[in-house]
Amino acid sequence: MRKRLIEETRQATSTSDEGWLDLEDLVEVEISSEDAAHPIELALAHGEHAGWRAAVSGKQTIRLIFPQPQRVRRILLSFVEESWSRTQEYVLRWSADKGKTYREIVRQQWNFNPQGASAEIEEHQVELSGVTVLELVITPEIGGGDAVASLARLRIA
Repeated sequence: MRKRLIEETRQATSTSDEGWLDLEDLVEVEISSEDAAHPIELALAHGEHAGWRAAVSGKQTIRLIFPQPQRVRRILLSFVEESWSRTQEYVLRWSADKGKTYREIVRQQWNFNPQGASAEIEEHQVELSGVTVLELVITPEIGGGDAVASLARLRIA
């Protein structure tokens, strides 16, 4: 009998730096508001950071503008809410004509609960060519209220 041990192989996870665009140097960012202690750079930078947080409650927009059209195959979004129970919705959409028209990629809701579901990590597999603008609209509490939008991480490959 011949035998051999099977080594456990782990595929690279989507949170590794492999293949992700360097958004800090690549894009111009437009945001509807920003907490000075949590600037958008913290959500776009590689590594572990506190992420972006809005300065005011309510719906917020983050718009990434690419100076040269990009091919996009993956979009990773990470949201964390450890303090409040709330239902958040986000809409991710893209434009090939510098924001004149948009096509929706995904619209999704998530129920945050500090006793259980305090983090949402979504990786969207897409095949987009000629992307000039990627827009993320976050409604931090679909029922209204004083919830403040935040984004722990945004990666694009």
